[in-house]
Amino acid sequence: MRALLVDDSRAMRMLIGRILRQIGFEVMEAQNGRDALDKLREVGGSDVALVDWNMPEMNGYEFVCAVRADSQYDEMTLMMVTTETETGQVRKALEAGANEYVMKPFTKDALIEKLDSMGMIPDVAALS
Repeated sequence: MRALLVDDSRAMRMLIGRILRQIGFEVMEAQNGRDALDKLREVGGSDVALVDWNMPEMNGYEFVCAVRADSQYDEMTLMMVTTETETGQVRKALEAGANEYVMKPFTKDALIEKLDSMGMIPDVAALS
């Protein structure tokens, strides 16, 4: 399975990327929503995208809206991974088409649990 990790923080991309690789994902990284859309066009999509909200050029909410407006990405699962904790922001992201929402800081187990609840764990053996 392929994951697109969209976050302007290099450290956060490294941290989440390591977790995703450990559970069997092929990981692509993008620094913002615009970069992520370019990557999707390049490779033809992704199974799941983990998206930060606050980024320059194109934020995570704008990215979610752009992806959901393009039918070729209808099957892609979108998960916001962000410090935005206000209930209104969570609702806004979910209404725009995000499938799930994880608040930073999070634990490895919490991230894996959210991915599993969406049926996005490619290698269950890697979890034990």
